[in-house]
Amino acid sequence: MIGSEKQAFFADPQVRKALERQGLKIEADPAGSRQIATSIDLSRYDFAFPSSSPAADRIQRERKISAKYAPFSSPMAIATFQPIVEVLAKAGVAEKGPGGVYSFDVRRYLDLVGKGIRWDQLAGNTAYPVRKNVLVSTTDPRTSNSAAMYLSIAAYAANDGEVVQGAQAEARVLPLLSRLFLDQGYTENTTEGPFEDYLSIGMGKTPLVCVYEAQFVDRSVRGEIKPGMVLMYPSPTVLSKHTLVPLTKNGDKVGRLLTSDPDLQRLAARYGFRTANPDQFARVVAEHKIGVAANLIDVVDTPSYETLERLLRAVEKSYG
Repeated sequence: MIGSEKQAFFADPQVRKALERQGLKIEADPAGSRQIATSIDLSRYDFAFPSSSPAADRIQRERKISAKYAPFSSPMAIATFQPIVEVLAKAGVAEKGPGGVYSFDVRRYLDLVGKGIRWDQLAGNTAYPVRKNVLVSTTDPRTSNSAAMYLSIAAYAANDGEVVQGAQAEARVLPLLSRLFLDQGYTENTTEGPFEDYLSIGMGKTPLVCVYEAQFVDRSVRGEIKPGMVLMYPSPTVLSKHTLVPLTKNGDKVGRLLTSDPDLQRLAARYGFRTANPDQFARVVAEHKIGVAANLIDVVDTPSYETLERLLRAVEKSYG
């Protein structure tokens, strides 16, 4: 059982051959990472492979498993378009950094959300004068890890640059966090949904989409990122550690191989994941001329498992 963003990796013939050489044949079912941790019956699976350590921690605790593997990771990012970047730069939200890579000021963005600012109210916005609120599109926080990671980023920024802990801090940030999701309307269960809209429909529907960096890199390698599509990095961002929890001996073998086998690590980098060897990822983005951050600087921790769950449950309740 895997997070949906790893489906293409496990379907890759080279990945399957590398595992078959070790006596393993993988059949991977995809789902939202929070679904994997909260509502899916894992009894018939050899491993669970959600997209973050908090989701994996929940599985470990409930099943009393101590082993886990984090073979690769991906920072959260914002997929957008050059005209949107220029509009946000005028609004003080986007800023060009080293190597021409843009950062996305989360605190400034939250100021706009808190005031209910629409795109057509941004000064000098002739590129996207649309009568809807400035909002990042996400997945459903009730099911998806990427939405939980986005919530973690927003919670940190809304809490004056501190990881949220304690009832007072939770209560202070919750109204704004709920608004970030509720004001979007319908949201999908996995990150592939809004990202496919970004790729196929474009700026009109999804000017800003919260994604894993790996998704953007993977589609760039496949030649599906068109001119004018841009990746921004939230400031701050969080690192989503794709964490495998073994449920059987075979599952444990998969975890060890994904972490240590050079061929599998190389293939993971080709799908946009950052591995233990940074040179692998660097070679992929250099070969395909992909505009990503070489070094991640403004990375913060997610809240504790307990705090994140309380915040997510509170947002769930706000849906009614």
